[in-house]
Amino acid sequence: MKPIDKNEQDAEKLAAARAAVAFVKDGDFVGLGTGSTATFAIKEIGERVKAGLKIKAVASSLKTAELAQSYGIEILDLGHVSSLDISIDGADEFTEDLNLIKGGGGALFREKIIASLSKNAIVITDTSKKVKQLGAFTVPVEVIPLAYQYVFDQIALLGGKGKLRETNGKAFITDNGNYIIDADFGLIAAPAVLAQSLNQIDGLLAHGLFIGLTSKVMMSQGNHIIIFD
Repeated sequence: MKPIDKNEQDAEKLAAARAAVAFVKDGDFVGLGTGSTATFAIKEIGERVKAGLKIKAVASSLKTAELAQSYGIEILDLGHVSSLDISIDGADEFTEDLNLIKGGGGALFREKIIASLSKNAIVITDTSKKVKQLGAFTVPVEVIPLAYQYVFDQIALLGGKGKLRETNGKAFITDNGNYIIDADFGLIAAPAVLAQSLNQIDGLLAHGLFIGLTSKVMMSQGNHIIIFD
């Protein structure tokens, strides 16, 4: 698939966001994602809230919560919610069988909780995120700091090349107070198997392989919305 420029990419993200937000109904409990694509959806929901839509939402990051509240969206504590009617988020990569890599923005743990709680977990993307096989994008791994070296070594035993995510020369710290290891496994032949292996590592809070958590992917391609479900 040929590359698209940023303006085209943003137009596709906006189109996908608008299509997804149309599924949000009055009275819904809504999960809000993190990242540039999710931001379009939050703004669209905010406009509907200003027009009278009544919803309550949970946020996958502090940044998302702040943005949502600026649009008048009521934010609940994620830890007090047992079910969500719908969630809308982006992805770093996805395949047609709805396997995803997420976590480029560092919010993968809360994003995974929200997806798990959602009756209708919608992922919105532009065409650049669709791949035949996951793995060109590294797999983010959120790790408790005291377990960092152990988890790093376990990732290596699974064939991954880990790198501590940094910002301005210092370790990137998640909203949960943890580190992120970006793990390069190359192209991933069996995402579900790798996900299960990562799940067994003590000290690993969450990884960015989202397997069986997505209801549908809504991808904008030019003037068309393509739905994978």
